[in-house]
Amino acid sequence: MEYILNLTKTLGGMILLAEKWIKLTFQGKTRWGFVIDQIFQVGVKSLGMTLIAGMFVGAIMALQIDVQLKDFGAESFLGGLSTSTTLRNVGPVLIAFLLSGKVGAYTSAELGTMEVTEQLNAIRLLGADPVEYIILPRIWAVIISSFLLLIVGLMVTILGGVLFSQFIGVNALSYIQNIPRIVTGWSIVLSVVKSFVFGTLIAIVSCYKGYTARGGAVGVGTAVQSCAVTNLILIIFTDFFLSMISSLLQELFQVGYL
Repeated sequence: MEYILNLTKTLGGMILLAEKWIKLTFQGKTRWGFVIDQIFQVGVKSLGMTLIAGMFVGAIMALQIDVQLKDFGAESFLGGLSTSTTLRNVGPVLIAFLLSGKVGAYTSAELGTMEVTEQLNAIRLLGADPVEYIILPRIWAVIISSFLLLIVGLMVTILGGVLFSQFIGVNALSYIQNIPRIVTGWSIVLSVVKSFVFGTLIAIVSCYKGYTARGGAVGVGTAVQSCAVTNLILIIFTDFFLSMISSLLQELFQVGYL
């Protein structure tokens, strides 16, 4: 019962924070200079990890799908199937997991440290709102950084699949030419939508957990741990629901209802 109450409190707090973020944004309170600075802190510094991870994700997908296609003598479809699967499901989720650990942990730890060391209270004593001056730029920075890194990561996964196909005997040109035959515009749109949604989730969760951290250094550690777990759970559930909605909409388009 206590777990359910804590979960409800956490979800409610994140919804209220998201509501305030949207409200302040529409009021023109976003300080884009601070946002750009935070993008460098959480985004540019995560680029190397994203490139390496994306390369290996693409290689792993090509390897696993090739094993299945060999049984049917259909290796010529490797490029299309590997890329479609990566764009629609595996790629956004795996890269979002990595970014939630890197970007999310950094943001929640930073904000948690500011909270337990009374820096946010100092801002309140000056008559300013810490959500407007501290949280808002970080939410936008994490959203923009995560979205761009997810898109870059997905592009690199395709490159990783192309390069790895050489080692398993699939011609790179054949791999690339097969991609447009299976990868549809719908797959690309779904990938972009998932990237934006996952980036928003990472931003809201990490900022909320850091902002509500209590109890000194132990509290900061607890906030970072809770941030990581919450992000993973929400990403999985959100991916499930987005995939369901995508399949439903695709079926409606095919039968002519939309």
